Amino acid sequence: MTEERRGKELMERASQFLAGGTMHHTTHGALPRELQPIVARGEGSKFWDVDGKEYIDYVMGSGPLILGHGHPEVVEAVEAQAGIGSQYYNLSEPMIDLAETLVDAVPCAERVKFTGSALKLARAVTGKPKIMKMEGAYHGTHDYTAWGGTHKEPFEYPNPPRDSRGIPDELAGLVLAAPFNDIETTARLIEENKDELAAVIVEPVQRNIPPKVEFLEGLREVTSRCGVILIFDEVVTGFRLAWGGGQEYYGVKPDLATLGKIMGGGYPIGAIVGREDLFYPFTPEAASQGEVAMYGGTFSGNPVSMTAGRAALNVLHRPGQYEKLAAMGKRLGDGLKDLSQMLEVPMFVCQEESIVDVMFTDKPVEGYRDTWSADADLAFRFKTGMIRRGVWTVPGGPKMYVSLVHSEEDIDKTLAVAEESLRDLRS
Repeated sequence: MTEERRGKELMERASQFLAGGTMHHTTHGALPRELQPIVARGEGSKFWDVDGKEYIDYVMGSGPLILGHGHPEVVEAVEAQAGIGSQYYNLSEPMIDLAETLVDAVPCAERVKFTGSALKLARAVTGKPKIMKMEGAYHGTHDYTAWGGTHKEPFEYPNPPRDSRGIPDELAGLVLAAPFNDIETTARLIEENKDELAAVIVEPVQRNIPPKVEFLEGLREVTSRCGVILIFDEVVTGFRLAWGGGQEYYGVKPDLATLGKIMGGGYPIGAIVGREDLFYPFTPEAASQGEVAMYGGTFSGNPVSMTAGRAALNVLHRPGQYEKLAAMGKRLGDGLKDLSQMLEVPMFVCQEESIVDVMFTDKPVEGYRDTWSADADLAFRFKTGMIRRGVWTVPGGPKMYVSLVHSEEDIDKTLAVAEESLRDLRS
């Protein structure tokens, strides 16, 4: 079977056995079938599909692969651990090692839980039923966060529409939404609902919208004053913006934080970290007193994931790594801004260290509703043009994640491809 026939045959099988025949219905599923690669292998900053086509990868597993595909130190550590046990469902040295690293690295971290629900924990600690998120934010797809994240029409704060079918009507009113980067409105909503509000959860960088530092500082002040737990969703920003994540980078310490992606070295993982006193409902003492916040996970603390994460963080913590990441991110972000000006194509370019993305709008983007003015059709055409030319960046999907293995040559080739794709938009 030729390589080309193999790719076609595998895509036909995907259509037969996978729902929608794709990986993600909202991103990959929006692409033409011929632009959905079936990956054969990855190495460094690149991957190759089963037809042998090479891509410079800026999705990087949706962010975890900050060291690139198949980093030798991570591979060696995983192979050694797999040989002595892939799953224990007990405490292990790799679990304790990684927990210690998290406590040392993350400013708010005094205790760690692999993994559980930070929102459930906040409700258990405070006895309050409601949580608040920011409009347009993504905190996963579970019933308590899939509200006010994908709509295209305004609603009256703080009562967002649901994002998904299958969410019970009874949850309406338990999930409140406020505008990102608007501290005046958000603070007022927190104060008005403080008696029933357990927690406010926020992404330090919301999708591809940078924060105003005064917004994060304002959240810290008002939640502290109102007795509301502040949670940073650092699944993306943790270990990416800085060794201590977004809370170190922006200088604002939450009560709790959620971590994932980079922390696992490319393997499935999740953790809650935060103040010691908030973790009582996850302890044996709480269980004995009937005060437990129930949580259990077969693969929580999996030794292979713990080992991969510790190996990856060992590499990431070496001197100069974050400076290199920042330089490569700036090279890409500045290059895209230069192309926007040179070709007179209005673009908002988000570049926070190694997080880069573009939206086609001539207006500033400070909140979710600002994104509605962006031209989604142009973005789709631009990014599919990049894919056709061998740069993997998904329209409407993850940000462009720069890694430690993206080279200057990779960035320069990417910018050359971006120029060609932007010129196509003008033709």
